Amino acid sequence: MTAVVALDAVPRIRRGVKCTYDQIRSAHVVLFPEGVLVLNETAASVVALCDGVRSVGDIALALGDEYAGVDAADVATLVARLVERRVVDVDG
Repeated sequence: MTAVVALDAVPRIRRGVKCTYDQIRSAHVVLFPEGVLVLNETAASVVALCDGVRSVGDIALALGDEYAGVDAADVATLVARLVERRVVDVDG
């Protein structure tokens, strides 16, 4: 079961995690000690905004400027999954 992340939580990329574009896979990936996570374009945009400054709600608003139909609850769910995978940490 995925943990809940509040909209005022502030996610940041964990130490040792690298976000990059993999030319071979033609996809954005997150490299972390336990493996590789292949991201779709929207998830890559969320990860790019996990800067330790913006809240989950702020990330959802920023994505709303770029993509139609962004739901803050969906962003919070994705961040919670990234926390479970030990890709990001959250404050708050």
